[in-house]
Amino acid sequence: MESNNHYDAIIIGGGQSGLAVGYYMRRTKLNYLILDDQDEAGGAWLHTWDSLQLFSPAEHSSLPGWLMPKDVSEYPSKQHVIGYLQEYETRYKLPIKRPVRVKEVTKENNLYTVKTDKDSYTCSALINTTGSWKSSFIPKYPNQEEFNGQQIHSAHYKNTTGLEGKNVLIVGGGNSGAQILAEVSKVAQTTWVTLTEPKFLPDEVDGRYLFEFATKKYKARLEGKEIKPAGSLGDVVMVAPVKEARSRNVLGSKRPFASFYKEGVVWPSGEKEGFDVVIWCTGFKAALHHLDKLNIGNAQGKIETELTKAKAIEGLWLVGYGSWTGYASATLIGVGRTARRTAEEVRLYLKGC
Repeated sequence: MESNNHYDAIIIGGGQSGLAVGYYMRRTKLNYLILDDQDEAGGAWLHTWDSLQLFSPAEHSSLPGWLMPKDVSEYPSKQHVIGYLQEYETRYKLPIKRPVRVKEVTKENNLYTVKTDKDSYTCSALINTTGSWKSSFIPKYPNQEEFNGQQIHSAHYKNTTGLEGKNVLIVGGGNSGAQILAEVSKVAQTTWVTLTEPKFLPDEVDGRYLFEFATKKYKARLEGKEIKPAGSLGDVVMVAPVKEARSRNVLGSKRPFASFYKEGVVWPSGEKEGFDVVIWCTGFKAALHHLDKLNIGNAQGKIETELTKAKAIEGLWLVGYGSWTGYASATLIGVGRTARRTAEEVRLYLKGC
């Protein structure tokens, strides 16, 4: 087994953000490596539910350098996206090692050591693109441990197999909650719980508009201006399955319950209602545990950045975490902008070392 492998830069994570950074790192002529813990290309897309569709057409869902080919439908399927990421990786001959799981990162004398389950590597610059899929968030409710039913986070939901005829509680708004509700409600009795009344974008508005607005908003803020959107990134996009669910009148939601009991939940009124399954569509937190030994995270585990560059330590960048690291940077089309800037910052940083 190899040891003491040194690179100018290492990218941790081979999903869409890692590939976008890798694309621009090719231009720097630096010696770099991408470490990915998956068995194949595709990142978090490998683990999403089977029927997931993008809510932007292929040409508005592309990584830098190569437009995503059109799918058979206007909004590409999960498998189409995975195929695109696999071809993208091959097309640009990106230097990726997998499956390699990063266990911890330390830094000494301006050099990062990346310890994995296979080997250890060193580098002068580190770009973290691990996203959030492995750090799913489930809120805490009283008596939650007493519930005898099944609890699934959307990160682990695949399809409706095993849910037929059951009473299912879906918790969490946004696009994941709406799309999973639309699918599950075809085979099961469903109740949808959201913090506030869900907001639905106009039928003609999709991800193209949202990304274009995010760009306009960013430019307006640089000019000291504010502009108002027709909707926000948190609103539900009316893709075909959600429109179909609307036609069945299943998109109504209730405010959160008060607690669990053995057979279900207790509503604020005190009324009890039994459920067989709870599906949590409650989001994710950044998957950064492997950086804990750097001691730069705040109480919530978040690492403060100036755009993508870590503030508390030299030579570390974080890419692909949404508004935290750049407008729309958690999207396929949005990450390219921050990836390009990051690669240039890494080049300049190493030039000065």
